[in-house]
Amino acid sequence: MKSIHVLNLLQIFLYSGLSFVVAVVLFPRFVRFVKAYKLTQKIREDGLSGGTAKLFKKLHAHKSGTPTMGGAVIIFSVLATVAISRLLALAGIVDFSILNRGETYLPIITLTVVGVLGLVDDWLNIREKGKQKGLSAKVKFWSLVGFAVMGALWFALKLEWSLIHIPGVGDYDIGLWYAPLFVFVLVGTSNAVNITDGLDGLAGGLLAIAFGVFGVISYFYGLPILTVFCAIVSAALVAFLWFNVPPAKIYMGDTGSLALGATLGVIAMLTNSIVSLIVIGAIFIVETISVALQLFWKKHFKRKLFKIAPLHHHFEAKGWSETQIVMRFWIVGALAGLAGILVGLIGMGNAGIFHLP
Repeated sequence: MKSIHVLNLLQIFLYSGLSFVVAVVLFPRFVRFVKAYKLTQKIREDGLSGGTAKLFKKLHAHKSGTPTMGGAVIIFSVLATVAISRLLALAGIVDFSILNRGETYLPIITLTVVGVLGLVDDWLNIREKGKQKGLSAKVKFWSLVGFAVMGALWFALKLEWSLIHIPGVGDYDIGLWYAPLFVFVLVGTSNAVNITDGLDGLAGGLLAIAFGVFGVISYFYGLPILTVFCAIVSAALVAFLWFNVPPAKIYMGDTGSLALGATLGVIAMLTNSIVSLIVIGAIFIVETISVALQLFWKKHFKRKLFKIAPLHHHFEAKGWSETQIVMRFWIVGALAGLAGILVGLIGMGNAGIFHLP
């Protein structure tokens, strides 16, 4: 593969622009389609620990009926851009296709497969099918684990990869522990993003930042195709935000949050940037911890630690406006992203990165 040069940068902007345009054109049509078939948001009635979510319903009752499953448009825009890049490459118009075994097969497969899982969950929730009005937490969890195990086996057996990189220190071979670490990262990131997706624009903005940051890291690690992939995902998310900022015209649903979270985790593993992921995804992690703490407090102390979990709803219950919460979380997410870039570039010369044919 040619080294990164100006033409590569031009193609990054070309494909990002294409992904953005495809998404911007499709979203209004998708919103009309969803409304026509009443594929709209249902406000949850179950609380974190089995009770009713009375406070949540009070805060979000006005959002019932908002179109959902917007993640399908994000995923389609990314896949359409990948397909067009393939055609352009075959025609000799551009240097490379975004569809590349060494850099993007796994993220693309993850985005697609987990997206289908989220789509099924959203569909069942909309149609109020099943006892849980959607896939149960156990079904979603074990489905993610099953997919993650296959990915872990690919890394461990096919790629014979067992290294993790500690910035500024070096690579450490963790042997068979790599497989469970991979599963933990993929499942954990997917669920963390899903938990964070609770306010208009919140998860979409944080994901756009995160994918943009991993695009920068991939660029400096000499992975131009993965850089482009991160850029087109970020561009599709920016297009989504155009319709998702308060008051949202559409939500991404589990179709988007589960798939994009899992894909982010896979990219972190591909770039050997687990430590960077922890920094970049600080908001996602804190949101997840707030849920765990709430459950722990209610079980052991018989009272709530937060007014409502996850954390963004706690601030909402305290009187912060939705826009204030989203903007402030975006600011923290952007600062965490900048810190993540610095962490990712520390000692990058010693980082073990995949370069497959």
